Amino acid sequence: MRKKERVINALTGQPVDRTPVSNPTNVATVELMDLVDAPFPDACRDPELNAKLAITGYTELGFDSIAPYFSIIQESSALGCEMQWEQKDNWPTVRMGNPIWKTPEDVKIPSGFLEHQDNLAITKSIEILKKEVGDEVAIVGKTMGPWTLAYHVFGVEPFLLLSIDDPQKTMESLHKLKEITVLFGQAQIDAGADVLVVPDHATGDLVSGEYYKRFLLEIHQELVETLPVPLILHICGKTVDRMPYIAQSGMAAFHFDSKNDPQEAMNAVDGKINLVGNINNPETLYSKGVNDVKEEVFKALDAGVQLIAPECAIPLKTKIENLLAIPQAVEEWTSRK
Repeated sequence: MRKKERVINALTGQPVDRTPVSNPTNVATVELMDLVDAPFPDACRDPELNAKLAITGYTELGFDSIAPYFSIIQESSALGCEMQWEQKDNWPTVRMGNPIWKTPEDVKIPSGFLEHQDNLAITKSIEILKKEVGDEVAIVGKTMGPWTLAYHVFGVEPFLLLSIDDPQKTMESLHKLKEITVLFGQAQIDAGADVLVVPDHATGDLVSGEYYKRFLLEIHQELVETLPVPLILHICGKTVDRMPYIAQSGMAAFHFDSKNDPQEAMNAVDGKINLVGNINNPETLYSKGVNDVKEEVFKALDAGVQLIAPECAIPLKTKIENLLAIPQAVEEWTSRK
């Protein structure tokens, strides 16, 4: 079975020869950057460097998918947010101290949004990758959900306060921002993306499960109806309390955090959505050894998780041998069955 077929089948509930190993967020590391001479921040902004680094997830690590969007800030840069691009061992970020918008009336998509350098870095990279791998490997694009975009353009605290003080304006903001999610997502599909990840950080650290149901469930259902490829929702943190709602979203899968036990997560979604995850980043992948990585993979597989992946974008100084241990563990587990 080709890697792309394996990923698509797993996301759509079709038979697979083994559980796919995916990377819905990112598996770029400093070591891989050095290997192909494609360092941050240039690899986040130049499509050829981006493609060189992204494809290492397949060529060097043996994952079943390629994910060229490494961060969560490309759209925000194109919208006009103030950026901090950092160096190769640090993530580029949005400077949160000076939000660009205050009200839903301010939300406007700039002319030339899709032609901005930082959006073209992704769409052009996908075109390059599609020519190189064809239908052999799944290409996973990424488009920020409206809740994540709201944090960037309004600021985290002002937006959360707005959600308390004026839920109607909050919904107006989210529906306007959803148009950006769709626009950039469709551009990646047109470029050749087979799957889209939608990070929408309504995390348990900041909001309740009821918040997800109230503000995001219907919007996520609309995204599923609008974007014609399998969608993977990503939310960091403890999310078991909102997983039953997420399972109603129509998303193909939910990419979940290691703060959630795999079996508990599987029970929470009750077979209504596929799960992707949830190998721990800061402890297991970054600072532990190969055997520890494999034990976490086995635990997720034993629970029935449909696609194995790191829980989120991995620490940039993660050792390659720990990443290689993920597909190795899947092969070992499969051979025992």
